[in-house]
Amino acid sequence: MKKRLYLKVGDSVNHLNHSNWGVGKVIEERHSHLEGGFCFVRVLFEDGHERSFINNMDSSQCCYYAGVRIL
Repeated sequence: MKKRLYLKVGDSVNHLNHSNWGVGKVIEERHSHLEGGFCFVRVLFEDGHERSFINNMDSSQCCYYAGVRIL
């Protein structure tokens, strides 16, 4: 089954529920090679913190559904 990915390295994003984080830049993507495995992205926000999110649109826990939006 092919995963539907939301973000890619270099995308600028913000979080709808955490505007105090500022704008973030996707700095890493990781994809599982196992069937059913997770896809993650790591985002560096202006507040200096890196945060990881699930990056598969078919997952109910995808970062899009959690409030991460591409700018």
